[in-house]
Amino acid sequence: MTPTPRPPHLPLRIGNASGFYGDRVDAMREMLTGGELDVLTGDYLAELTMLILGRDRLKDPGAGYARTFLRQLEECLGLAHERGVRIVTNAGGLNPAGLANAVRQLADRLSVPVQVAHVEGDDLTAATPGSLAAHAYLGGFGIAACLREGADIVVTGRVTDAALVTGPAAAHFGWGPGEYDRLAGAVVAGHVLECGAQATGGNYAFFHERGHDPGKLRRPGFPLAELHDDGTCVITKHPGTGGFVDVGTVTAQLLYETAGARYPGPDVTARLDTVRLTQDGPDRVRIEGVRGEAPPPTLKVGVNRFGGFRNEVAFVLTGLDIEAKAALVREQMTDAFAKSPPAEARWDIVRTDRPDAPTEEMASALLRLVVRDADQAVVGRALSGAAVELALASYPGFHVLAPPGKGSPYGVFEDVYVPHGAVDHVAVLHDGRRVTVPPAHDTPVHDTLVPEAPVPEPPLPQPLPPAPTKRVPLGLVAGARSGDKGGNANVGVWVRTDDAWRWLAHELTAERFQKLIPEAGQLKVTRHSLPHLRALNFVVEGILGEGVAAQHRFDPQAKALGEWLRSRHLDIPEVLL
Repeated sequence: MTPTPRPPHLPLRIGNASGFYGDRVDAMREMLTGGELDVLTGDYLAELTMLILGRDRLKDPGAGYARTFLRQLEECLGLAHERGVRIVTNAGGLNPAGLANAVRQLADRLSVPVQVAHVEGDDLTAATPGSLAAHAYLGGFGIAACLREGADIVVTGRVTDAALVTGPAAAHFGWGPGEYDRLAGAVVAGHVLECGAQATGGNYAFFHERGHDPGKLRRPGFPLAELHDDGTCVITKHPGTGGFVDVGTVTAQLLYETAGARYPGPDVTARLDTVRLTQDGPDRVRIEGVRGEAPPPTLKVGVNRFGGFRNEVAFVLTGLDIEAKAALVREQMTDAFAKSPPAEARWDIVRTDRPDAPTEEMASALLRLVVRDADQAVVGRALSGAAVELALASYPGFHVLAPPGKGSPYGVFEDVYVPHGAVDHVAVLHDGRRVTVPPAHDTPVHDTLVPEAPVPEPPLPQPLPPAPTKRVPLGLVAGARSGDKGGNANVGVWVRTDDAWRWLAHELTAERFQKLIPEAGQLKVTRHSLPHLRALNFVVEGILGEGVAAQHRFDPQAKALGEWLRSRHLDIPEVLL
């Protein structure tokens, strides 16, 4: 299968076929048959995925990897071999050696001659007491070592999402550890590709404006990058696939799950404030100007722990006196818990009701109770019994969406940081040889182990002159994309014209954000400005509690926080509408 090397003066075409564990199964075949590729990547890991794989490994020590990758490969391994496409994936999860062996067995069964290598060293679980899974985010040079030694398939555990692109790029172009601008360009390309169809119109704020064939929007294609030796690239997709690629879709993905101007990683710190985007033709966006700095002195380690047990019940409140009904059932449930109260009880009321409603559902609100405790009995039978016993003894119209169950375990996530030298980064080649990947040495010295040192905020643009305004939703002029990082959320907001940027940069301060999103009012909100993208990025600390697996809030991954922000009303200059 080993492909004929593409000359370094030609772009390296790197595609993506998975943005998460559970993505479209036929994407691998679609990417292999839809057009020319050199490397196909698959990103299967997220903070929650590592917890899920950790539970799998408790049941079966031989598990711990993304099994769907094997199912995809069974159909597509021969196709990749015929087309000379190398495959690089982090589907190894907690057990990259196990998945690499499973791929070899599959290849033998299919009689497809491939060389399979894997990367290890990220697993720090044994050195992290009390953890279910603790894994360092490795860089791309272990992947590069495997590819340089002839690997056709490279399986990793926890690497940064962008490492799936920086590794093949470093191997192909011969980049070394200190070529920061080139590596930073590859990091930015990798960040755009990592979430699959989010770069090709999926989850896009302005999806309704495009005027495209609705069929294309129903099934976006997957993205690819044409990466050059200087670190510049063009983001595109295979001809004839759904969705679209424009400056807006790429901007949205660049802002996803990032924070400030510095985007730190194990190989390089990419400066997002240097990124320039230009439309380079239909479904083609050029990324250039990216500058890089030395990586931080530490590696991020994602630690998943067992948090305890949780349970929930949603009471339906219909018609009149919603607040009084909610108060009554809260008092009744509090009394029921008096002898053995849970460690945490959270009540939220969702006012979906409306007066004089034409349907019962439209006349109803939801009162949600979530309880947590280290003892499953406290949140299980105690909760279900207390809720069910109120069936004939509470507010008029009492019912629940579903009876509470026996309580389920939940996880908590945190970031910790360790020196580069604390991790043994190793490329395990197809013939069993082990190649040690040296840690980064040229790292800046900070006063803290947290890697992202802030940069001075850029100057504000000249404000728009005074003009008539209209009170309308922010989303009429601004797009947004939001996501989670541990217990924090980020909300990236961007506009598409210079005049809109002149307004947004002055109007949407951190304080205004907190007023528009009252839930963030008592939390720390940091605003980062990215003028070249006409974008602001807000980081809201602690809004997600102990991470997505703890299910702290209604939207535990903050996926729709940006859309909530876009729906809020502001006084917007009429010239922008």
